Amino acid sequence: MNKESFLEILKEHPFTKDLSPEHQAKLAELAHETRFEREQIIFHESDASQFFYLILKGKVALEVMAPGRALRIQTLTDGEEFSWSSLLPSTRKFFQARALTSVRALVFDAAQLRASCDQDCSFGYAFISRLLAVVAGRLQATRLRLLDMYGVQERTTHEGDD
Repeated sequence: MNKESFLEILKEHPFTKDLSPEHQAKLAELAHETRFEREQIIFHESDASQFFYLILKGKVALEVMAPGRALRIQTLTDGEEFSWSSLLPSTRKFFQARALTSVRALVFDAAQLRASCDQDCSFGYAFISRLLAVVAGRLQATRLRLLDMYGVQERTTHEGDD
């Protein structure tokens, strides 16, 4: 794929479609295509952060590691993104990412993305604003998963009951 193809993809990808044409072009310059095979671990929890991904096709599980098993927090699919922690300097991954199907994605070097955000405040604000929405979504998914795992006990007494 070439940069023009990446630009056409970014014009349609839900994470980037509302960015200005200039910001989409900047991202297209930084983009590379990558693929992962079914069941491939893309990164482990606590790995050093290096890349940010936009899923074009396929499914990715975000998991946290528990003794003896991985707990799935969220399943991502076409049009979603992952590895937001890469945009934080000196941060390690909070989740494990595993391909559930074959996956095709655009990948961005996090150091280059951070530098672009630093050099162009307008681009940085637009990108980080979208990234913050992703972080909020991951927090909500984690919260819901915890509620599923541990359940919510309904109150069996009413106010004023003994």
